[in-house]
Amino acid sequence: MTVEPAEGAESRDIVRGISTTVLRRLDLAAAVNLAKMAPQAQQTLGDVTRELDASGEAAGRLLAAEGVSDRYLALLAATYAAMAESGAPAPVPWLARLIERRPETIKDHLKKARRDGYLGTVAGKAGGEVTEKARAALKSLTSAES
Repeated sequence: MTVEPAEGAESRDIVRGISTTVLRRLDLAAAVNLAKMAPQAQQTLGDVTRELDASGEAAGRLLAAEGVSDRYLALLAATYAAMAESGAPAPVPWLARLIERRPETIKDHLKKARRDGYLGTVAGKAGGEVTEKARAALKSLTSAES
């Protein structure tokens, strides 16, 4: 563990160092457990990223084959919602890269997905939620692939 002064800290506070009061507040056991779990968390994050990439690429193939179809909008909405849920910092540019379209185009498609009822909104939350209409379209998509 490294303790560094905060940016803009007073020089008199830096000279004195960290206090025992602050040290007592640190949960070192929890920090050690978190550090032990880090490789597992990275592996899980990698798995999620691969799944999202595959889903975005599938949306791109569907767009090329069918255009802005109901099935494409449902898959786009589901992928976008999953990206936002996973904490992706910029899902639209990521989707644009995977689908091989400009971010503005993807934003327009997401707006259409919302208007057409495939992507709902959640107050105070980025992304949105996949609607029942989108789930039904995705179900028909997976049954068509089988």
